[in-house]
Amino acid sequence: MLKQDKRQNNKPSKSDSTQFKVEVESELLVFLLEKIKNRSRNDIKVLLREKQIFVDGQAISQFNHPLKPQQKVEVKWRKMPEEQRYRALNIVFEDEYLIVIEKQAGILSIATEKQKDNTAYSILSSHVKKQDPRNRIFVVHRLDRETSGLMMFAKSEKIQKLLQESWNDSIEERTYLAVVEGKVEKQEDTIVSYLVESKALIMYSTKNTEVGQKAITHYEVLKSNKNYSLLKVNLETGRKNQIRVHAKDIGHPVVGDEKYGAKSNPLRRLGLHAWVLAFKHPITKKDVRFETEMPTKFTGLFN
Repeated sequence: MLKQDKRQNNKPSKSDSTQFKVEVESELLVFLLEKIKNRSRNDIKVLLREKQIFVDGQAISQFNHPLKPQQKVEVKWRKMPEEQRYRALNIVFEDEYLIVIEKQAGILSIATEKQKDNTAYSILSSHVKKQDPRNRIFVVHRLDRETSGLMMFAKSEKIQKLLQESWNDSIEERTYLAVVEGKVEKQEDTIVSYLVESKALIMYSTKNTEVGQKAITHYEVLKSNKNYSLLKVNLETGRKNQIRVHAKDIGHPVVGDEKYGAKSNPLRRLGLHAWVLAFKHPITKKDVRFETEMPTKFTGLFN
């Protein structure tokens, strides 16, 4: 069983924090539920969301963050200052080398000619500069504006380069949730094509290996009804608009994706969510894995 430090207790103390020591491997939410008997599951999720849970000094909001023996978990019963929380994104993990966020749909990853402010990049840039005005962040990969979910940024050009140059070796899992039109009959499959970008900036599949970049997408149907299907999608390659093009190729475009053939928009957004991101840390070499909860808008279509 998980053992509590002798000086610790399960209630808010005069110092407004409680510490626990991890004795066996576990997940953070499971650990906290066992340790904090006087709080409900929802209470603890709020503590996670509000960045009041720390693992070895780092604020963690990921409910299934893996815990290892000898790590210290601290619950801070007072909320963080308001300026550390952001409406358009949630910082899931941060250390001295990188930041992992969960981005909301509707926010750009980086600036465009038309929009410079209120992007994930600009919000995080302000965040790190509050710690030190010399701090900067660097883009590692991007999500489309209307795609929600997990993204990673580097805190130095060196880390950005390390991650980008070893991307295929470092990334262990990139899993998306996709709500697509119609009932997908084939429960699981692998889609392979070569993707090319047209002059109109639209990606399309080709069999011509000379002009296209190879794209491999694996999917599994999690839920379906006569109108929609919820797919678990694993990317073996990371091409631009890959899931959106492959969904169109099998005759089931992502909902809300008019650009690639969708006729419906029940979510009032693109039906794509970056669900899981797992990779080898570029400096510590430890395997890290982040998983968000399924968007309730997605699952609500299948109730």
